[in-house]
Amino acid sequence: MQRLGGLEAEVMNELWSTDEPQSVHDLVERLSGRKQLAYTTILTVVTHLHEKGWVQREKRSRAYFYSLSCSREEATSQALRALLDSSADPSAVLLHFAKTVTDPEFDALRRGRTGGPTDQ
Repeated sequence: MQRLGGLEAEVMNELWSTDEPQSVHDLVERLSGRKQLAYTTILTVVTHLHEKGWVQREKRSRAYFYSLSCSREEATSQALRALLDSSADPSAVLLHFAKTVTDPEFDALRRGRTGGPTDQ
């Protein structure tokens, strides 16, 4: 998956904050509290997100409804993987990162689970 631009990240945050697929109109409304954005701007953004593989779309009547292709956690993991892959020495990067792991994160790694509410 390709990286996200600023407005793409805002749209993804809105999609990650709901379980229901969203239309462009829905997204414009959800974002209107922070920014005044044109319908066509959001349409362009979700079209790019679809082309990049970040969202899926389903046609309902005359409108597309957009839903996530992956969770926020999966997207973050893919971003970390891309960073490691772009490094000249991924092992060294990983070892430096491991030094910053908190106790709860270490426990989650040891258990092989995320440590989220259902895992406690």
